Amino acid sequence: MEPSIALRTRLRRLLNEVIPAGGTEANTNFTDAELDLILTESVDLNAAASTGWLEKAGLLEGEIESYTTGNESYDLTSLKDKLNHAMVMANKYAEMSAAAAAKTASGVMLRVCPPKVL
Repeated sequence: MEPSIALRTRLRRLLNEVIPAGGTEANTNFTDAELDLILTESVDLNAAASTGWLEKAGLLEGEIESYTTGNESYDLTSLKDKLNHAMVMANKYAEMSAAAAAKTASGVMLRVCPPKVL
C-alpha cells in the first residue's frame, strides 16, 4: 500500500499513537518513517494496524504494578494485561483485514446457452 499523510494519521489513531499537542513523532512509539514502512508492507490499513499492535506488544516493558504511599494505594495496569490488550487488538485488525480480502476475492460464474436458431 502506498503511504500518505492521511493513511499515516489514520494508522496513528488506530494504534493509539496520536502525536500529543505541542509534541513531535518522537513522543510516540513510531516515527513517520516506521509507519510508512508498515503501510508499504501491508495489503490494507487493517493489516497495517495489526502489524503495528504486534510491534507495540514487543515494545512493552515491565513496570511497577502497585505502590503505597502512606494511606494511599495505587494499582497500575500489569504488563500481562497490557500485552493481552495489544494482542487482542492485533488479532482484531488481522480478522478485519482477512474479512475485507475475502469480500474482494468473490466472483460469480455465469453459464450462457446459445439460442436455438432454425
